[in-house]
Amino acid sequence: MTDTLNRTPAPAPAVEDEPIDLRHDDLTPTTDTDLSPARLVAAPLDRAARSLLWRLLGRANRGRIEITEDGGPTFTFGPDRPDRFGRPAITVQVHVHDPRAYRAVLTGGSAGLGEAYLRGWWDVDDLTGFLRLLSREVHRYEPARNGIAHTAGAIVDKLRARRKQDKHRDRANIAAHYDLSNDFFSLMLDETMMYSSAVFASPEMTLAEASTHKLDLLCRRLELGPEDHVVEIGTGWGGFAVHAAAHYGCRVTTTTISRAQFTHATARVAEAGLAHLVEVRKDDYRDLTGTYDKVVSIEMIEAVDWRELDTFFATCQRLLTPAGVLGLQAIVIPEQRYERAKNTKDFIKAFIFPGGCLPSIESITRSTRRVTDFTLTDLDSYGLHYAETLRRWGANVHAHLDELEELGLDSTFRRMWDFYLAYCEAAFDEREINVVQCVLARPGWRPA
Repeated sequence: MTDTLNRTPAPAPAVEDEPIDLRHDDLTPTTDTDLSPARLVAAPLDRAARSLLWRLLGRANRGRIEITEDGGPTFTFGPDRPDRFGRPAITVQVHVHDPRAYRAVLTGGSAGLGEAYLRGWWDVDDLTGFLRLLSREVHRYEPARNGIAHTAGAIVDKLRARRKQDKHRDRANIAAHYDLSNDFFSLMLDETMMYSSAVFASPEMTLAEASTHKLDLLCRRLELGPEDHVVEIGTGWGGFAVHAAAHYGCRVTTTTISRAQFTHATARVAEAGLAHLVEVRKDDYRDLTGTYDKVVSIEMIEAVDWRELDTFFATCQRLLTPAGVLGLQAIVIPEQRYERAKNTKDFIKAFIFPGGCLPSIESITRSTRRVTDFTLTDLDSYGLHYAETLRRWGANVHAHLDELEELGLDSTFRRMWDFYLAYCEAAFDEREINVVQCVLARPGWRPA
């Protein structure tokens, strides 16, 4: 991430993909004591931003937003009735504590909205519901925004594509998030330590059971067995490698460029008594050598820039035998939004995953068509399962608030994490994004 956490509200960071340390920031809630109605709209830019945003809210028709400013009355926008698709109405109460929130949203989009929330400039009674409602409202502007992005992309993508690959930048981007704290992630995740969508065979499943079920689905798709040598791109905390070796008897070579994950996964493999089957490496995937029967990558491709998709898939093919197969779990964005999203710095790119880029299914198949002989043979989607996974993670975080303080993660960090989890949950619930498990097979692959 960038120096976004050390600046006044603005849109995207100025330096692309430069990481920040989420543990050390100066984003503290505003403590301005002059919050009279006159003060709330005193600054000309804030007043202008407020006026424009309220004009846009006046067109709301997919739910109700009630806005109360400190010391002032409540203003209501939108109807309290189902929308034209029959979806139940969402009604939320927003409390604006600082007028700079208006300008932050107008100039920064979702990054500005999130930053204003981190700073304590506004609150809401239902954060996920509010973000879902905003998602519905902005859909009316999607065709025009996507059209502009497609037109601009055709002109400037050739220039953007000149950006050189940089392994040092990639390592720094990964470290900014995944090296945050193994102790923190152990509080948020379940005992499998899977930081990816679980799949719930029934609502009664625990998060750990659903995470294990997800792993079994992928292992069965690939027909893993003792005769297989699997290479995993993106170790995480070792969940897949340990599960595949322990329950399917295969050998696994797994690699990560996160120092914290490497340390944890190595210890986990040893503790499970699987060192004879699992090798944990700290190599960039592009540096891997050898030939394997299967390649697995679980929600790692989102860290691969759109300019490097060809490199990713060409590397996967290079690592496979002619009868090999790639098992991929990926968060994907609809194709109609891909061109705009790949070059937009939203809240997630600005604060959570520097350098991230969600592919579309079409961008994946275009890339594999260009540089591989892969065929897409199997695909299932689990977007609503991810929304439930995020709800479970959020509940885990809130169950351990005292321990977060012991880890040095203050209230600003917790507000950032709340916004992050709610932002993603809303996106999956509203189908702004999805998650898929798919199989990409080489010509010699013959499933049983």
